[in-house]
Amino acid sequence: MPFNPLNTIKERKAKRAAAAPHFREAPLDAMPLSGAGGVSRTPVKSHKQGPIARLVNQWWTRLLQSVYQGSLSEQEAEYAEGSAGRDYLWNTIGTAVWGFTFPILTVVATQLAGAEGAGMFSMAFVVGTLLMIASNYGVRNFQVSDIDEANAFSSYQVNRWITGIIALLAGCAYCALRGYDASMTTICLGVFVYKIIDGVADVYEGRLQQADKLYLAGISQALRSVLVVAVFAVLLLITRSLEIAAIGMAVAAVASFVLVTVPLALLETEKSRRVSMEEVRRLFTQGFPLFAALFMFNLIESMPKFVMEGAIAYENQLYFNALYFPAQGILLATGFIYKPQLVRLASIWANPRKRRRFDIIMGAVMAVILVITGITATFMGTIGLPLMSFMYGLDFEQFRPLAYLMVAAGGVTAAIDFLYAIVTVLRRQGDVMRLYLIAFAASVVLPLILVNLFALTGAVVSYLAVMVLLLGLLIWQYVNIRLEISRSRDPFAGFSEE
Repeated sequence: MPFNPLNTIKERKAKRAAAAPHFREAPLDAMPLSGAGGVSRTPVKSHKQGPIARLVNQWWTRLLQSVYQGSLSEQEAEYAEGSAGRDYLWNTIGTAVWGFTFPILTVVATQLAGAEGAGMFSMAFVVGTLLMIASNYGVRNFQVSDIDEANAFSSYQVNRWITGIIALLAGCAYCALRGYDASMTTICLGVFVYKIIDGVADVYEGRLQQADKLYLAGISQALRSVLVVAVFAVLLLITRSLEIAAIGMAVAAVASFVLVTVPLALLETEKSRRVSMEEVRRLFTQGFPLFAALFMFNLIESMPKFVMEGAIAYENQLYFNALYFPAQGILLATGFIYKPQLVRLASIWANPRKRRRFDIIMGAVMAVILVITGITATFMGTIGLPLMSFMYGLDFEQFRPLAYLMVAAGGVTAAIDFLYAIVTVLRRQGDVMRLYLIAFAASVVLPLILVNLFALTGAVVSYLAVMVLLLGLLIWQYVNIRLEISRSRDPFAGFSEE
């Protein structure tokens, strides 16, 4: 049979129709063909899609098919589970991209809206991060370890939506109490929606981790972060309006949440049983201690920024956060080192013959924090400050002494984070709440005095002083816990022997 290009087109359409029978395409004979007399026998050239376009089209087709069939939860999963290497890679990528979102956004805001506008945006982001923590409510660890599903995923969802709504209302109330004008309120609401979506999305990404598909959670987190940065940057470049860019950022976060995060979790995990309000109530009770500790710590960290807002110009918010970003890198790098080893540390602690090894590991991690802090200080003292000046278009050389102080604060903060994790391994996290309250009191008093006396310098010095105080209290508490355990007749009471 001679080759007929129209037959080839018909075969392609037949294959597509077989793959997605509910989509109806117009018959070939009804399609207008160009050429003399309205008819042409020229073969239609197909454009080869790139891998990203092909993946997007496949996902869109799958999503439409699932919606057409009436349920996302009842579809068959398509992605594999149980790949530790892939999980680690994509979780690291997702966490890193998410962690760098704020620095990148502030650089873009500074270049396109100026230091004052970027300072306003930075302040909104600080509050938004606290609202995200409130939305998370410390439930993620309970969720991913709930292998037997003592609480239904539907209960986790309801719990998270309640905390998300409460957080959004709290954000609106904060704007009203601060008396923000329309511009600052709009910026805040855009940032708040984005960060609260981050918090609500965490329960769906936790569901993927619970199903041993952590890499999909990392992909979801990375995609949302990249999309938010891209939309914010493009809109700010075109409009030069932080208000429009912030609203666009919120829309982008909601779109990725609705089109990717939620469907991915429902399609790739088993259907949950019905919601139980008793389980929802229990989640509020179980999550409160972790939420309280994490929220209190971040509030302590943020207190100098709140004091600055009422005392000095908004551009100082930008300077403070920009100087803090390298310090945050110390915290992230330390977390990448020790957090994957927490289960192993718990196992070592449970064996009394390995307690000395436990102490050695603790000392080693503290030494690593010291080394990372030294490397960061060297970097900032050589190319770091000139690089920041180039990126932000501002002179950061004038802040060299403050940069060193902030790096020191970053090392102290990393040590605090690690020590709190160790206290959690010892199942004594409740003992540190009073220490956080002491540090919180200091974080209110010191910035009020030092910021009003020394402006930005006072904010950085007060931040470092409060972090040193909290680290000293945690070390003191840890030593007391170890001495108490050593004197106890039953040193393993209350600890897992796994």
